[in-house]
Amino acid sequence: MSPRLLALPLLAALGACNSLDPIGKPPLLTPIGTGLSVPREALPSGFGTRARHTYHSTWSPGSADLFQDPRARTIGDVVTVSILINDKAQFDNATERSRSQKSSLGFDFGYGVSGLKDSATADVGIRSGTETKGEGTIDRSENLRLSVAAVVTEVLPNGNVVISGSQEVRVNSEVRVLTVAGIVRPRDISRRNTIDYDKIAEARVSYGGRGRITDVQDPTFGQRVFETVAPF
Repeated sequence: MSPRLLALPLLAALGACNSLDPIGKPPLLTPIGTGLSVPREALPSGFGTRARHTYHSTWSPGSADLFQDPRARTIGDVVTVSILINDKAQFDNATERSRSQKSSLGFDFGYGVSGLKDSATADVGIRSGTETKGEGTIDRSENLRLSVAAVVTEVLPNGNVVISGSQEVRVNSEVRVLTVAGIVRPRDISRRNTIDYDKIAEARVSYGGRGRITDVQDPTFGQRVFETVAPF
Protein backbone atom coordinates (compact mmCIF):
# COMPACT_ATOMS: atom_id res chain seq x y z
CA MET A 1 0.00 0.00 0.00
CA SER A 2 1.23 3.47 -0.83
CA PRO A 3 2.64 5.54 2.09
CA ARG A 4 0.30 8.35 1.10
CA LEU A 5 -2.72 6.11 1.64
CA LEU A 6 -1.37 5.06 5.03
CA ALA A 7 -1.00 8.72 6.02
CA LEU A 8 -4.64 9.57 5.29
CA PRO A 9 -6.11 7.95 8.46
CA LEU A 10 -3.46 9.70 10.56
CA LEU A 11 -4.30 13.09 9.07
CA ALA A 12 -8.01 12.47 9.63
CA ALA A 13 -7.36 11.60 13.26
CA LEU A 14 -5.29 14.74 13.74
CA GLY A 15 -8.07 16.84 12.20
CA ALA A 16 -10.62 15.30 14.54
CA CYS A 17 -8.38 16.05 17.53
CA ASN A 18 -8.14 19.69 16.51
CA SER A 19 -11.92 19.93 16.27
CA LEU A 20 -12.27 18.50 19.80
CA ASP A 21 -9.72 20.85 21.38
CA PRO A 22 -9.96 21.83 24.19
CA ILE A 23 -11.18 18.50 25.58
CA GLY A 24 -12.95 18.67 28.93
CA LYS A 25 -13.05 22.48 28.99
CA PRO A 26 -16.01 24.82 28.46
CA PRO A 27 -16.13 26.79 25.18
CA LEU A 28 -14.28 30.09 25.21
CA LEU A 29 -15.97 33.44 24.69
CA THR A 30 -14.86 35.55 21.74
CA PRO A 31 -12.91 38.77 22.46
CA ILE A 32 -14.83 41.99 23.04
CA GLY A 33 -15.36 43.85 19.77
CA THR A 34 -15.69 40.75 17.60
CA GLY A 35 -19.33 41.55 16.90
CA LEU A 36 -18.45 45.02 15.61
CA SER A 37 -16.80 43.72 12.46
CA VAL A 38 -19.68 42.22 10.50
CA PRO A 39 -18.92 41.41 6.84
CA ARG A 40 -21.33 43.00 4.39
CA GLU A 41 -21.63 43.95 0.76
CA ALA A 42 -20.84 47.49 -0.39
CA LEU A 43 -23.86 49.79 -0.08
CA PRO A 44 -25.10 51.88 -3.03
CA SER A 45 -23.39 55.26 -3.34
CA GLY A 46 -26.56 57.14 -4.34
CA PHE A 47 -27.46 58.30 -0.84
CA GLY A 48 -28.10 62.01 -0.44
CA THR A 49 -25.76 64.17 1.60
CA ARG A 50 -26.74 65.24 5.07
CA ALA A 51 -28.04 68.78 5.58
CA ARG A 52 -25.44 71.32 6.66
CA HIS A 53 -25.55 72.71 10.20
CA THR A 54 -26.53 76.29 10.90
CA TYR A 55 -24.13 77.71 13.47
CA HIS A 56 -24.99 80.25 16.18
CA SER A 57 -28.62 79.07 16.17
CA THR A 58 -30.82 77.16 18.60
CA TRP A 59 -32.19 75.08 15.74
CA SER A 60 -30.10 73.41 13.04
CA PRO A 61 -31.31 71.50 9.98
CA GLY A 62 -29.62 68.33 11.21
CA SER A 63 -31.36 68.36 14.58
CA ALA A 64 -34.68 66.62 14.09
CA ASP A 65 -35.00 65.70 17.77
CA LEU A 66 -34.59 69.05 19.51
CA PHE A 67 -37.20 68.31 22.19
CA GLN A 68 -36.30 64.65 22.74
CA ASP A 69 -33.54 62.83 24.55
CA PRO A 70 -30.34 62.23 22.59
CA ARG A 71 -30.36 59.09 20.49
CA ALA A 72 -27.63 56.99 18.98
CA ARG A 73 -26.48 58.71 15.80
CA THR A 74 -22.66 58.81 15.80
CA ILE A 75 -20.02 56.11 15.56
CA GLY A 76 -19.57 54.40 18.92
CA ASP A 77 -23.05 55.22 20.27
CA VAL A 78 -25.00 52.32 21.77
CA VAL A 79 -28.62 51.50 20.96
CA THR A 80 -30.80 48.70 22.38
CA VAL A 81 -32.46 46.43 19.83
CA SER A 82 -35.69 44.70 20.88
CA ILE A 83 -36.21 41.45 19.01
CA LEU A 84 -39.72 40.04 19.09
CA ILE A 85 -40.33 37.47 16.40
CA ASN A 86 -43.59 35.56 16.44
CA ASP A 87 -44.05 34.27 12.93
CA LYS A 88 -46.16 31.42 11.69
CA ALA A 89 -46.49 30.22 8.13
CA GLN A 90 -48.68 27.45 6.81
CA PHE A 91 -49.08 26.44 3.19
CA ASP A 92 -50.99 23.53 1.69
CA ASN A 93 -50.59 22.76 -1.99
CA ALA A 94 -52.15 19.91 -3.92
CA THR A 95 -52.09 19.18 -7.63
CA GLU A 96 -53.71 16.34 -9.56
CA ARG A 97 -53.59 15.66 -13.27
CA SER A 98 -54.85 12.69 -15.25
CA ARG A 99 -55.15 11.84 -18.90
CA SER A 100 -56.43 8.74 -20.72
CA GLN A 101 -56.63 7.80 -24.38
CA LYS A 102 -58.07 4.77 -26.17
CA SER A 103 -58.02 3.86 -29.85
CA SER A 104 -59.36 0.70 -31.52
CA LEU A 105 -59.31 -0.67 -35.05
CA GLY A 106 -61.18 -3.76 -36.32
CA PHE A 107 -61.84 -5.40 -39.68
CA ASP A 108 -63.10 -8.74 -41.06
CA PHE A 109 -63.25 -10.38 -44.48
CA GLY A 110 -64.56 -13.60 -46.05
CA TYR A 111 -64.22 -15.52 -49.32
CA GLY A 112 -65.65 -18.63 -50.97
CA VAL A 113 -64.30 -20.65 -53.93
CA SER A 114 -66.06 -23.81 -55.40
CA GLY A 115 -67.88 -24.55 -52.23
CA LEU A 116 -64.99 -23.57 -49.97
CA LYS A 117 -65.66 -20.79 -47.53
CA ASP A 118 -63.40 -19.05 -45.10
CA SER A 119 -63.43 -15.90 -42.99
CA ALA A 120 -60.97 -13.87 -40.87
CA THR A 121 -61.33 -11.22 -38.21
CA ALA A 122 -58.69 -8.85 -36.79
CA ASP A 123 -58.89 -6.34 -33.96
CA VAL A 124 -56.25 -3.76 -33.01
CA GLY A 125 -56.49 -1.65 -29.87
CA ILE A 126 -54.25 1.05 -28.41
CA ARG A 127 -54.70 2.39 -24.90
CA SER A 128 -52.57 4.89 -22.97
CA GLY A 129 -52.98 6.86 -19.79
CA THR A 130 -51.01 9.19 -17.52
CA GLU A 131 -51.67 10.35 -13.99
CA THR A 132 -49.82 12.85 -11.83
CA LYS A 133 -50.58 13.69 -8.22
CA GLY A 134 -48.56 15.90 -5.91
CA GLU A 135 -49.06 17.24 -2.41
CA GLY A 136 -46.97 19.66 -0.33
CA THR A 137 -47.38 21.05 3.16
CA ILE A 138 -45.35 23.71 5.01
CA ASP A 139 -46.06 24.38 8.67
CA ARG A 140 -43.52 26.62 10.44
CA SER A 141 -43.69 28.53 13.69
CA GLU A 142 -40.98 30.77 15.18
CA ASN A 143 -41.03 32.58 18.51
CA LEU A 144 -38.04 34.62 19.67
CA ARG A 145 -38.00 37.42 22.23
CA LEU A 146 -34.67 39.00 23.15
CA SER A 147 -32.93 42.33 23.67
CA VAL A 148 -29.36 43.13 22.71
CA ALA A 149 -27.27 46.31 22.72
CA ALA A 150 -25.65 47.25 19.41
CA VAL A 151 -23.03 49.83 18.49
CA VAL A 152 -23.12 52.34 15.65
CA THR A 153 -20.25 51.36 13.37
CA GLU A 154 -20.87 53.63 10.37
CA VAL A 155 -22.81 56.77 9.46
CA LEU A 156 -24.13 56.87 5.91
CA PRO A 157 -24.19 60.11 3.87
CA ASN A 158 -27.97 60.47 4.28
CA GLY A 159 -27.79 60.26 8.08
CA ASN A 160 -28.78 56.61 8.51
CA VAL A 161 -26.46 54.52 10.65
CA VAL A 162 -25.15 50.97 10.43
CA ILE A 163 -25.32 49.05 13.70
CA SER A 164 -23.94 45.71 14.77
CA GLY A 165 -23.56 43.95 18.08
CA SER A 166 -23.32 40.57 19.72
CA GLN A 167 -24.15 38.99 23.05
CA GLU A 168 -22.78 35.79 24.53
CA VAL A 169 -24.03 33.99 27.62
CA ARG A 170 -22.34 30.89 28.99
CA VAL A 171 -24.24 28.49 31.23
CA ASN A 172 -22.09 25.57 32.37
CA SER A 173 -20.59 24.22 29.14
CA GLU A 174 -22.97 25.81 26.65
CA VAL A 175 -22.63 29.28 25.10
CA ARG A 176 -25.65 31.03 23.59
CA VAL A 177 -24.70 33.61 20.94
CA LEU A 178 -26.92 36.41 19.65
CA THR A 179 -25.80 38.76 16.89
CA VAL A 180 -27.66 41.58 15.19
CA ALA A 181 -26.72 43.98 12.39
CA GLY A 182 -28.47 46.29 9.94
CA ILE A 183 -29.24 49.86 8.88
CA VAL A 184 -31.24 52.13 11.18
CA ARG A 185 -32.88 55.50 10.65
CA PRO A 186 -32.22 57.66 13.74
CA ARG A 187 -35.82 58.90 13.78
CA ASP A 188 -37.02 55.32 14.35
CA ILE A 189 -35.08 55.13 17.61
CA SER A 190 -37.39 55.75 20.56
CA ARG A 191 -36.84 58.21 23.40
CA ARG A 192 -35.47 55.38 25.50
CA ASN A 193 -32.81 54.79 22.85
CA THR A 194 -34.37 51.50 21.74
CA ILE A 195 -35.49 50.27 18.35
CA ASP A 196 -37.57 47.30 17.23
CA TYR A 197 -35.99 44.80 14.91
CA ASP A 198 -38.71 45.25 12.26
CA LYS A 199 -37.54 48.83 11.74
CA ILE A 200 -34.01 47.74 10.86
CA ALA A 201 -33.27 47.61 7.14
CA GLU A 202 -31.11 44.74 5.87
CA ALA A 203 -31.53 43.18 9.33
CA ARG A 204 -29.36 40.18 10.12
CA VAL A 205 -30.34 38.37 13.32
CA SER A 206 -28.58 35.18 14.40
CA TYR A 207 -29.31 33.17 17.52
CA GLY A 208 -27.42 29.98 18.15
CA GLY A 209 -24.85 28.41 20.39
CA ARG A 210 -21.86 26.20 20.81
CA GLY A 211 -20.70 23.80 23.48
CA ARG A 212 -21.36 20.29 24.75
CA ILE A 213 -25.04 20.10 23.85
CA THR A 214 -24.48 21.53 20.38
CA ASP A 215 -21.66 19.04 19.76
CA VAL A 216 -23.97 16.15 20.63
CA GLN A 217 -26.72 17.43 18.34
CA ASP A 218 -24.38 17.92 15.37
CA PRO A 219 -23.43 14.88 13.27
CA THR A 220 -19.93 13.52 13.68
CA PHE A 221 -17.09 14.32 11.29
CA GLY A 222 -17.16 10.87 9.71
CA GLN A 223 -20.91 11.03 9.17
CA ARG A 224 -20.65 14.43 7.48
CA VAL A 225 -17.93 13.11 5.16
CA PHE A 226 -19.98 10.03 4.33
CA GLU A 227 -23.09 12.10 3.55
CA THR A 228 -21.00 14.37 1.33
CA VAL A 229 -19.47 11.60 -0.81
CA ALA A 230 -22.38 9.13 -0.73
CA PRO A 231 -24.13 9.04 -4.14
CA PHE A 232 -27.50 8.03 -2.64
